[in-house]
Amino acid sequence: MRTVRTIAEVRETLEPFRGSTLALVPTMGAFHEGHLALFEAARADADCVVASLFVNPAQFGERADLNGYPRDEQHDARLAQEAGVDLLFAPSRDEMYPPGYETWVDVERLGSALEGEHRPGHFRGVATVCLKLFNIVRPQLAYFGQKDAQQVAVIRRMARDLDLEVEVRVVPTVRDADGLALSSRNRRLSPEERERALALPRALATRDAARARELLRDLDVDYVEIADFDPCVLAAAVRVGDTRLIDNVILEGDDE
Repeated sequence: MRTVRTIAEVRETLEPFRGSTLALVPTMGAFHEGHLALFEAARADADCVVASLFVNPAQFGERADLNGYPRDEQHDARLAQEAGVDLLFAPSRDEMYPPGYETWVDVERLGSALEGEHRPGHFRGVATVCLKLFNIVRPQLAYFGQKDAQQVAVIRRMARDLDLEVEVRVVPTVRDADGLALSSRNRRLSPEERERALALPRALATRDAARARELLRDLDVDYVEIADFDPCVLAAAVRVGDTRLIDNVILEGDDE
């Protein structure tokens, strides 16, 4: 695996692979089994797998949340290499948003509900960085996790609206044995908080919004809503102590 820091290096490295199937897995690092599932799916489908590792400041509303996001590039690089990633793109902030940067992508309706309502500007940052990554890497395939169902909906809408030649593929949510969806934020939970957080997957497992809200009454709930994505999901966001968690379950067809 090769690690590169600049857009020019990405393009130069990938030039011999033009004509082959390129897969991109956009990430912010702090890799866990959920990320490894994305890498595995990409590896099975593509000739060359690119993973980006960039903690995108544009999608954070609170500076404390951005500053507290876990970062361990050496550990992430080792896991990516073991998972068969061919190229790791780990740019600086200035490489992605150079001085004077002022162009943004806003998926208006999908980006303003649920997460967008509680995190204004979040999906503007997500859509913008993903479009930049698509333009830099030019993959045929891009991989995202079902846990971020609204993110998937936003990226798919952007790809359709802007006629991007990329297929968005979704990998099922990976959960710990106790049912909690894997997230880099889980490491912030104390043992007592983690036990309380288990109310989230248990509530969503009912597949009933009213029942889920009742089961989550002891947590600080941002929303519990049926979201008409493709597929339709029951989605929720809660706060356990200082940690905000999101999750969803599919309401039609096969479970996740």
